[in-house]
Amino acid sequence: MTGVATSTATPRSVALIPLVLAMLSMIGPFSIDTPFPAFSEMGRKLDASVGQLQLVVTAYLLSFAAMSVFHGPLSDAIGRRPVIVGSLLVYAVASVACAFAPTLELLLVGRVVQGLAAGGSTIVSRTIIRDMFDGPEAQRLMSQVAVIFGLAPAAAPVVGGLLVQVGPWETVFWFMAALALVLVGLTVALLPESHPPERRVPLRVGEIVRGLTAVLRVPAFHRMAWAGTLVFGAQFLYIGGAAIFVVDLLGEGELDFWKLFLPMIGAMVVGSVVSGRLGRMVTSPRLVSVGYAVSTAGALLGIAVALTPAGEVLPWAALGISLVAFGNGLAFPNIQLLMLDLVPTRRGAVMSASSFVTLVFNAASAALLAPYAGRSVLGFAVAAAVCVVLGWGFWRWHQHAERRAVAA
Repeated sequence: MTGVATSTATPRSVALIPLVLAMLSMIGPFSIDTPFPAFSEMGRKLDASVGQLQLVVTAYLLSFAAMSVFHGPLSDAIGRRPVIVGSLLVYAVASVACAFAPTLELLLVGRVVQGLAAGGSTIVSRTIIRDMFDGPEAQRLMSQVAVIFGLAPAAAPVVGGLLVQVGPWETVFWFMAALALVLVGLTVALLPESHPPERRVPLRVGEIVRGLTAVLRVPAFHRMAWAGTLVFGAQFLYIGGAAIFVVDLLGEGELDFWKLFLPMIGAMVVGSVVSGRLGRMVTSPRLVSVGYAVSTAGALLGIAVALTPAGEVLPWAALGISLVAFGNGLAFPNIQLLMLDLVPTRRGAVMSASSFVTLVFNAASAALLAPYAGRSVLGFAVAAAVCVVLGWGFWRWHQHAERRAVAA
């Protein structure tokens, strides 16, 4: 552990830091999936079609992506905790506004503000891990955070389904507001400031732009960012298109999203646990390579299952994407740590830039790719396989470039 952590945190608070950081990082994906079970009621009350309700996902993701560019550099300038607390408070207000929205248009405005704020906790929380910990310890903690982060998409539709059973669709957004306030309390009480004043950069637009430019000038960043984005994008295709895949294609009900999310996210959680256990014995690049090889096998398995009658029935329809998710669990925490070390003085900017790439791709996937692939179960499987193979290709390209650089 670095000097920052030892000087600002008690042993008790350090023990709780992974849990707090994991909860902070999960609010982003949690906010995507929680409204899914309420879509039917929202459609009736707001006079909106299924296609229009997909904008509830897209508006959130696009605004999340737009603001993600600034959360990290802002935390490099004023510290990690102020950005987290401020963004959570704005998120809570936006959630209340969503609950009061009488039309789809006003609901989308609330979702845009939610997205603008959610990245403050989701992005900055991961930067704190690398601020405070080094080597295998950082890898282990990043994997622990990835476990709970991975649980969010699985838990969100289940929580949303329970909430719509006890109240109207607005209850979902009241719950989001309450969750944000709880996280504010945990952050203030337990989370140390990991980025002291002597390490901060000036709070100027030019400095923020310089930080992002410094990151974007590193070729390795682009290769790793797209590798992680594309392989995770295969999994997100099923997350963002869950309403289409589960309800429209497989004929399941509003309480049946767990049949997709439980095996898929459960596999990612197991992969993250394995990654953490292997952290002291296997290097991060090796774990990324193994993870992406497993994901490729899972993508091919998904196509094979989709070509049989089992592809129309859960949980078999989720078998291939679950193996993709297991590979993601092995690779994703490690590729993020590798990116954070590319520009050590601009870790916030690194995480913001990589999150921007991922979020823009996922937003486009939810708005364009999911409805197109959603014409059939096979369409989902083929689209996911293309994403995985491209992502693995970027990673192999990065490995080849690194070997050439070492040889030179």
